[in-house]
Amino acid sequence: MKDIVRKQNMSELFHIESSATHTDEIWNGQGSPVYPPAKEKLREHGIGTADNELGVSSKRARLTSRTDYDKFDFIIGMDSANIRDLNRLFGGDPENKIFKMLEFAGRSGDVADPWYTGNFDDTWIDCSEGCHGLFRSIITDPKYAEYLSSAMDLDDFDEPEQGLIFDDFPRG
Repeated sequence: MKDIVRKQNMSELFHIESSATHTDEIWNGQGSPVYPPAKEKLREHGIGTADNELGVSSKRARLTSRTDYDKFDFIIGMDSANIRDLNRLFGGDPENKIFKMLEFAGRSGDVADPWYTGNFDDTWIDCSEGCHGLFRSIITDPKYAEYLSSAMDLDDFDEPEQGLIFDDFPRG
């Protein structure tokens, strides 16, 4: 998601974090770094490189906290277990902020978990389609579109009327 907003010159307008819903990746109070095969998949797509670091090398897992509900407009779970855990942690979802990632891709189900499948390609497609769908939902929602358009410096764009600057939404 950070890469998508960066490519649109909108990084300053979004606050994006990831966190775990359980402690599997937290040991002795310290979170694990990004899993090496996941890092490699990100690099294949130009993320986590010298030109586009986006914090990948310093990223450590952190546990979702109750205060996250008030800090974020969207809270995205990758699978049904994440959604269950998030609702339990937050005591429900009174503001309708919790979504399953693939809802934004226009499909149901869980993001393919490479820990079990070993297939990082499917996980990349699921996450990419979901993040692009989420981004489109945000920029087309009147609640956010007005803020984003007023906060954007259109001088950053060569041709502001062209719409999205770069869209690498996976096709086919």
